Amino acid sequence: MSFLFGSRSNKTFKPKKNIPEGTHQYDLMKHAAVTLGSGNLRQAVQLPDGEDLNEWVAVNTVDFFNQINMLYGTITEFCLEETCPVMSAGPKYEYHWADGQTIKKPIKCSAPKYIDYLMTWVQDQLDDEALFPSKIGVPFPRNFLSIAKTILKRLFRVYAHIYHQHFKEVVQLSEEAHLNTSFKHFIFFVQEFNLIDRKELAPLQELIDRLTSKDR
Repeated sequence: MSFLFGSRSNKTFKPKKNIPEGTHQYDLMKHAAVTLGSGNLRQAVQLPDGEDLNEWVAVNTVDFFNQINMLYGTITEFCLEETCPVMSAGPKYEYHWADGQTIKKPIKCSAPKYIDYLMTWVQDQLDDEALFPSKIGVPFPRNFLSIAKTILKRLFRVYAHIYHQHFKEVVQLSEEAHLNTSFKHFIFFVQEFNLIDRKELAPLQELIDRLTSKDR
């Protein structure tokens, strides 16, 4: 269940990642849902008093994966090998896939193939208890924030592709309000904890400036 989308029955691109009930992360997720409900996104992304930064970033990273999963799931019929032969975000930005393990040298591929690689890779990271521990008392790895930064940087590219290549379809489906709210939440979160370099955000910088100018 996503903080923003509640129990909407949209199809998802990949299976949703659930945080187990009864865990501290589940309690944090519920806290985030309540604060998001207040409508103040700047406040909602702030680290709650006395909470661990790694745990807060982990819970929100899972939620952003689920949000993007739902959003991309609504437009998969339009994002095809023929319509999107490269993974791009407008004419200036093109992304090639590499995960450093099975694909070490970046490869040029279609947007649907790239996003399939990306979401599968993120899912594998989230399911790895050594990287994203869900049990109480199990420590996060020392390089956890670095891992989260890579995940969030890559998830941003799905937003960028949707906005640049599929916004017309998003509007036709009446999903633009969900897309804009989800992206604004994402941007406020990564800005709050400095999780994505500004240069990586360049494909959507104008939109980011517009969405965030009212909340400065």
